Amino acid sequence: MKTTNIAIDGPAGAGKSSIAREISSELGFIYVDTGALYRTIALYAHRHSIESVEMLIRQLDEIEIELSFIGGTQRISLCGEDVTDDIRTPEISMGASNVSAIPEVRNFLFDLQQKIAREHNVIMDGRDIGTVVLPDADLKIFLTASADERASRRYMELKEKADCPTYEEIRADIIKRDYNDSHRAIAPLRQAEDAVLVDTTDMGFHEVCEEILSLIRDRLELDD
Repeated sequence: MKTTNIAIDGPAGAGKSSIAREISSELGFIYVDTGALYRTIALYAHRHSIESVEMLIRQLDEIEIELSFIGGTQRISLCGEDVTDDIRTPEISMGASNVSAIPEVRNFLFDLQQKIAREHNVIMDGRDIGTVVLPDADLKIFLTASADERASRRYMELKEKADCPTYEEIRADIIKRDYNDSHRAIAPLRQAEDAVLVDTTDMGFHEVCEEILSLIRDRLELDD
């Protein structure tokens, strides 16, 4: 059976996860947050005090990652432990950017991502979905926003937490991640030639969802 695959790429803090999750629910597709996979690798490295690339590569065979979908929501397990919430910290975010530049890590996760796409209708987000993971996706979208806007959104998400970083720290982190992601040697962040650019700087959440749903329905000739 032919599955339908939608690829959403873009820089950190562009809203890919929340947008993709909402659209997946609307269409009845499975949402695959590939960034969560890299965050899980970063969490493993952090917990095991792995500081060198060589050491992490040697440990990859010990890392067991499983995705499950409960009520349409992705949950992620690391060696049998649900770490869905543990991977959502600024420190692990930066770690994910670092480990994603390691070819062996990318190869380790590549097969899992493609297997899910072969077996399900998916909306998959990340940095290289349209360019590397799903180059034949039915629709590719490159979602972005200004660094200031992305930092503001992330600050609003985190500000109620006791250890919330400042806006300036979040903005600096985003700019650093943008540079790292777009300059890495393997599968750098870039817009696929056939991707549709959606700049959300001056758009609200529901407005973005409606625009992307319209793009999907037009491309796939789906009914409202």
